[in-house]
Amino acid sequence: MSPFEHGEVFVLDDGGEVDLDLGNYERFLDVTLTRDNNITTGKIYQAVIEKERRGDFLGKTVQVVPHITDAIQDWIERVARVPVDGHDGSADVCVIELGGTVGDIESMPFIEALRQFQFRVGNSNFCLVHVSLVPVLGVVGEQKTKPTQHSVRELRALGLTPDLLACRSAQPLEQATKEKLSQFCHVPAAHILNIYDVSNIWHIPLLLRDQQGHLAILRKLQLSSVPPPDLEKWAARAERCDNLSIPVKIAMVGKYTGLSDSYLSVLKALQHACIACSRKLVLEWVAATDLEDRAKEETPEAYDSAWNTLKNSHGVLVPGGFGDRGVQGKILAATYARTNRVPYLGICLGMQLAVVEFARNVLGLKDANSTEFDSATPHPCVVFMPEVSKTHMGGTMRLGARKTLLQTADCITAKLYQKDSFLDERHRHRYEVNPELVESLEAVGLRFVGKDETGRRMEVLELRGHPYYVGVQFHPEFKSRPGKPSAVFLGLILAASGQMDSYINGAPTSVTARNHSATNSTPDSNHAEISQASEGLHSLAV
Repeated sequence: MSPFEHGEVFVLDDGGEVDLDLGNYERFLDVTLTRDNNITTGKIYQAVIEKERRGDFLGKTVQVVPHITDAIQDWIERVARVPVDGHDGSADVCVIELGGTVGDIESMPFIEALRQFQFRVGNSNFCLVHVSLVPVLGVVGEQKTKPTQHSVRELRALGLTPDLLACRSAQPLEQATKEKLSQFCHVPAAHILNIYDVSNIWHIPLLLRDQQGHLAILRKLQLSSVPPPDLEKWAARAERCDNLSIPVKIAMVGKYTGLSDSYLSVLKALQHACIACSRKLVLEWVAATDLEDRAKEETPEAYDSAWNTLKNSHGVLVPGGFGDRGVQGKILAATYARTNRVPYLGICLGMQLAVVEFARNVLGLKDANSTEFDSATPHPCVVFMPEVSKTHMGGTMRLGARKTLLQTADCITAKLYQKDSFLDERHRHRYEVNPELVESLEAVGLRFVGKDETGRRMEVLELRGHPYYVGVQFHPEFKSRPGKPSAVFLGLILAASGQMDSYINGAPTSVTARNHSATNSTPDSNHAEISQASEGLHSLAV
């Protein structure tokens, strides 16, 4: 999936490559989802066609109704019984997000499936929340309800009547606007929730609670005995985020800087770490191509701006990516961070290019490269993984949660994770550091402190004598949570803000979240601070 079209590709523990929305569910609810929690048209049609080929339909004509719609409903019921929050047994509530816009041809089979589903499960087991935009047009500043009226009318024509409206707006809805929506959309005024723009996203659950949205849903689902949610810690985090004032500048050197959603989990992981370190994140986007020598001739202003941004940052982060565009710029960023002792974090490709840079400029292998970008390089530092397909692109990488064995407890990574044996992080890559070069690289200062269970795949690198120069083959951003920041992101912010020594040595520091190692904790430990309505009420996102 192209990040320019889809945004970030989020990876789950089981190796599922899914939409970035599932990452939002995992972060907010602290759950661990599976590939089956992501239902797509392709999956549904493929499953139905396979059943038809096996003869399950006894030669009958396969139709959208009932075969496709039944498959969607069966999939929902099957996945809803799989626990994702660490508790045993099925969840009490299954959250289903039907994306897209009402009336889109792509979503019609799913809308029809949900129309049927409300009768399959019964009225008291089905609550429909319709999300709509309330724009403000013209200089008068009037809040317009027509878009919501039309979408609700379209939805009702398709057989679905919203129980609640979740109205997005820049400013709080006026009472007259709520009354108009209630009158024309057939929804009680108390069931019209306003999700207006706030200072940070952590305020949204508090906003919904204050409007008693949870009570409206519980009444509809006849779960009225559930006590109110405990969001005290969540509220403290939202307030803490608002009050951050000391800036820390991080240069993000990437390929897809034109679309911030391409690096959504990386951005969230940085925010989690900054809140823990009492620092205000100032993210400086640097297009990798603007750092290259060619840009100096073709776009000198962009070249100067990129290098000034890099040199004025407190830390450098090179995220993952594919393709050769901007590779040289990322290598130059790694060189700058290494030679100027600037804290550096390389993720996936960012780690691989740090190895290439080190081989070229320290080991003296001037033509060193990754075979991804130069298949004929005389010094292959990064090579294609032997078991990965070279012909099929989709789902053929090394994907999902894998164990990384720490080679020594005397390394900054082990201290940050507060682990001395292994880490458990998610992967998404086709190339790996050439094991034949490891001994030569380590002889001149590079340390591979984390390896896979075979000992031949390099997972974590550090640089001797550098305040923080870390590369990881995995994607730690996928397991970062509010209140439980990813260890290596926390390390980057600690180093960039001058707090690393006091944190590692246990001296008093402003860092408030030491439990970042919970990214590798058992599913039922350290549950999210956004509490469910009771210990017995769990939620499942599909």
